[in-house]
Amino acid sequence: MDTATNIPALAQKAQTYIRLEQDPHFRSQVEELLKKEDWVELNDRFYTDLEFGTGGLRGVIGGGYNRMNPFTVRRATQGLANYVSKAVPAGASAVIAYDSRNYSDLFALQAALVFCASGIKAYLFTGLRPTPELSFAVRQLKATVGIVVTASHNPPEYNGYKAYWNDGAQVVPPHDKAIIEEVLSVGDAIKAMDKDEAVKAGLLVMIDKEIDRPFIDMVKRCAIRPNLLKEGGKSVKVVYTPLHGTGAMPVDTALKEMGVDVTFVKEQQAPDGNFPTVSYPNPEEASAMRLALELGEKIGADLVLGTDPDADRLGIAAPDGGALKLVTGNQLGSLLADYVFSARKEMGTMPAKPILIKTIVTTELQRLIADSYGADCLDVLTGFKYICEKMREFESQKDGPSYVVGGEESYGYLVNTEVRDKDAVSAATMTVEMALYHKSQGRTLWDQLREIWKRHGYFKEALISKAFKGESGLNAMKALMDRLRKSPPKLFAGQKVVSVKDYQTGETIDPATGKQDKNIDLPSSNVLQFILEDNSIVTVRPSGTEPKIKFYVSCRTGKGMDLVEAENLVDTKIKAITKELNEIA
Repeated sequence: MDTATNIPALAQKAQTYIRLEQDPHFRSQVEELLKKEDWVELNDRFYTDLEFGTGGLRGVIGGGYNRMNPFTVRRATQGLANYVSKAVPAGASAVIAYDSRNYSDLFALQAALVFCASGIKAYLFTGLRPTPELSFAVRQLKATVGIVVTASHNPPEYNGYKAYWNDGAQVVPPHDKAIIEEVLSVGDAIKAMDKDEAVKAGLLVMIDKEIDRPFIDMVKRCAIRPNLLKEGGKSVKVVYTPLHGTGAMPVDTALKEMGVDVTFVKEQQAPDGNFPTVSYPNPEEASAMRLALELGEKIGADLVLGTDPDADRLGIAAPDGGALKLVTGNQLGSLLADYVFSARKEMGTMPAKPILIKTIVTTELQRLIADSYGADCLDVLTGFKYICEKMREFESQKDGPSYVVGGEESYGYLVNTEVRDKDAVSAATMTVEMALYHKSQGRTLWDQLREIWKRHGYFKEALISKAFKGESGLNAMKALMDRLRKSPPKLFAGQKVVSVKDYQTGETIDPATGKQDKNIDLPSSNVLQFILEDNSIVTVRPSGTEPKIKFYVSCRTGKGMDLVEAENLVDTKIKAITKELNEIA
């Protein structure tokens, strides 16, 4: 940082923020930094504005334009309110939920009061609720827009919010870009209503049980074999951790009413935005599931469940050879697809044109599973909003496909059509039903996964994340993606790259001939995918919510190979590709 050049500008930005920020806690942080003349920290807080992206806001909590605080929440919400007022000039409404993160309740109230000041009726939950319930509530209340205040599975210092449109799904084109334009043009013209005045005027309405009950009933309706749960639910031992988040009430309530008792990880049952027992409240991380696994081993659990703070992601473990073993997101998605399709076929509830929708970085094993049950499989860009966009599109067609199941490799699944985002609550109850069914047939979930591999071939995936911090990190991310486009690798682990898919240009490139075929019918996205001669896939994607680039590796064998031999072969490939990617990054 060139402090000689930036100090006056930084000081001016900081003073302006102090004037605009109404919350004394966040205002005092910046005042203290000015007093100490900590220009490095002030630069990090003010070198850019916290971006309102296509999914909403996300950032570190604190004072400053590049932080999550009441001012940045109000400013972003004012832009959203301005867009809503133009799209729906009369009768618009918003639903707002929040999770257990620090200041989530404050940020949710601030957003509600901005909506109220714009004449938009705001339904605000009285306490923390999971993301899937917010999506459900938007549809239930026929609202125009929704917000859930959460930073999902990020570390404790983060918060954010996600914006939803009237179908209950996160905003997609054309709304997303138009909302961003409104947010960027807000400036200081922000209005917020007094809470008591908003309640008195009927513009702020507090909600809880009137949504909770229909939501739980919907989760229970997802069961394909409800009698199996009713009659045998007490025989399945389930350990569950909400990881200090929002999942405890809905998951426990739904399972109890379906006939299943849950044993909680007590240390992680209560909501706590500091997440004191984990370094990272993400069920994708083995360390976050440690206490649940220990309790599961202690009581001989048939299934261990873990949800992230806003209960849209689900991680599980199941017994294998006498010990509990974690199941990956791709593996659970495959198990759920296999179970839902097979059960609905057996119960006679399979629609005429069933379809599974997954993301481009989710295992191709799910395509083979869908195909084996006579269902189609559709790929969309990474982000659950694209899955839900297709659901809405198919529903508008006279004779379109019927969504049955789908999800993404990052532990997000949807087993119903009444929520339009990943839903760990209904996925948890479906997973319990699935585990109970396979137990009644004398097998574990791992036994069933091996059966799936025997039918379709062995698949394994790996994810490498490279973080890029601060202003210099953003430049490094861009430089890496530019380099990979201009000079794509020719080999990975000795396997030739036979095809390169550039989702930014919509082209598939043949490296041998240089031929470019514009055949990718998806929105432009900064993603590169390398297809190898053995059908392995390497995908490079900058994260849309965090300052990092993600490298996805998927390797497979043909069906019929001995599983031990197949696993060794695939592990060797993944290790080699991982080593090469680490060198590239």
